[in-house]
Amino acid sequence: MALFLVQHGISLSKATDPERGLSDLGIEETNRIAPVAKGYGIPVQTIVHSGKKRAEQTAVIYHRALALETPLEVISGINPLDDVRPFAARIDPRANWMVVGHMPFMERLVSYLTTGSQEIRVYRFQNSGIVCLDCEQGRDGAPDWFLKWTLNPNIT
Repeated sequence: MALFLVQHGISLSKATDPERGLSDLGIEETNRIAPVAKGYGIPVQTIVHSGKKRAEQTAVIYHRALALETPLEVISGINPLDDVRPFAARIDPRANWMVVGHMPFMERLVSYLTTGSQEIRVYRFQNSGIVCLDCEQGRDGAPDWFLKWTLNPNIT
């Protein structure tokens, strides 16, 4: 049972590309880290993304590297300023989703799942990196989420 959260790769500026697709560096870093994830055998079953060009491009690179047979899915409710609570309520901890999204949504989601507050910063994402959250059943029967590991293109 895990949830794999990925901030999209480094994107182009809006002036360069109004759709803000991945930059060459964003493509390179995602292409470098995705096979590492494959080598570790992370058990992703489905990759979902926001539908924004930079998230879709990042998701495609991970999808190819992880050799998934399930199709990529676009989902709503994970845009940068969306409220994390509705999305958190629909997470199935057994689904092993990889969610490719945006800041500040991703950081706020990690905070909310692990502390119950969107405002407490628990982790600072890197573009193209993965944050793995796992959970156990809490005393009240609800999922008790915790940060299990991270995998990032840069260690600085």
